[in-house]
Amino acid sequence: MRVTFTVNGREESADDVWEGESLLYVLRERLGLPGSKNACEQGECGSCTVYLDGLPVCACLVAAGQAEGRQVRTVEGLADGGRLDPVQEAFVECGAVQCGFCTPGLIVQAHDLLERVPRPSDAEIREALAGNLCRCTGYEQILDAVRLAAARKMARKTAQKMAQKKARKAD
Repeated sequence: MRVTFTVNGREESADDVWEGESLLYVLRERLGLPGSKNACEQGECGSCTVYLDGLPVCACLVAAGQAEGRQVRTVEGLADGGRLDPVQEAFVECGAVQCGFCTPGLIVQAHDLLERVPRPSDAEIREALAGNLCRCTGYEQILDAVRLAAARKMARKTAQKMAQKKARKAD
């Protein structure tokens, strides 16, 4: 069967998809988006987390046909015009990227958290990332990265609001 859906803002199609083929397989092998990782194929590790219609899901658990006509956003789609998302930047700066296998899923999950909760507590961060396993870092650097990303996103929003106020006063 043919599956057509929007990936990172672009309409994409994959031909000859068999009924049991996962969205993860289609993204990685057919569409050339290797960011989401295949670590467990059971939804246990979170390494394959992507957005499906704005909600984080384990792509290994979604049949490719279920994505027909829907919106998918991968870790590659978080960057804006070649500029990394603040969550991606923070992961790099805090050393939360070790082997890199779990990183894409953690970044998507952290991105989702910060979209919903701009100033999360440590408990909220831990809860949001509970479905994502990392075997390298011990999680402290990951928590540091999410805290840093939250602070930067808040600072950017404040700066944007101040710039808008200045622009209105100038009019």
